[in-house]
Amino acid sequence: MTTQLLMPKATAVWLVDNTALAFDQIARLCRLHPLEVQAIADGDAAQGIKGMDPVTGGQLTREEIARGEADPTYQLKLQEPKVRVPEVKRKGPRYTPLSKRQDRPNAILWLVRNHPELKDAQISRLVGTTKATIEQIRNRTHWNSANLVPMDPVTLGLCSQVDLDIEVSRAARGREQEPVAAVGETLLPASQTENLTLEKAGTDGTGDEEELDADKVFAKLSSLKSSEPAEDEDNS
Repeated sequence: MTTQLLMPKATAVWLVDNTALAFDQIARLCRLHPLEVQAIADGDAAQGIKGMDPVTGGQLTREEIARGEADPTYQLKLQEPKVRVPEVKRKGPRYTPLSKRQDRPNAILWLVRNHPELKDAQISRLVGTTKATIEQIRNRTHWNSANLVPMDPVTLGLCSQVDLDIEVSRAARGREQEPVAAVGETLLPASQTENLTLEKAGTDGTGDEEELDADKVFAKLSSLKSSEPAEDEDNS
């Protein structure tokens, strides 16, 4: 964790008024441009800003200031803080300024239409909303659904293009890892198809129609031929 100067412009005002440090030294310490420090000295900038003493604030020592005054090329170093407060990472939806909160429903509608692969949690991280609101906009049950217009959240300033690309790539990777469902039905086993054929043909396997006997057919044909001359003689 790097040590940062508190209230740099107010500190620069105090250093200009109370020390003989060079403008470049003050500019490097306070992370300002040398011309801005010169404008503070001339009274053209930082008007109305009350100077803050970095010595009483525990960020600089008298010895460090004296060392800088003696050597104009010396770069001042901040004093190490006695207590370090860790940065608290805030969990939950992204904070959205009041002036842009009215644009969130339009941004949600744009994300739902253009990136249906995004999950509710991802949309919530991007635009700082709740899952209930996202569900209402998906189902068109939002109180202002009739007036919503899909708008790019990046254009609205609700999120950056980098954040949007990261969430879209995560959603794409998640879809690639999902198992692909089988399309259509599989072929039936041979045992089932055979049983089905037998049921259609009949339970005994002989079928609805009796098999033809070749001997009976030939015998019937021969009897018909033998009866034809008798009929011709009767007619004569």
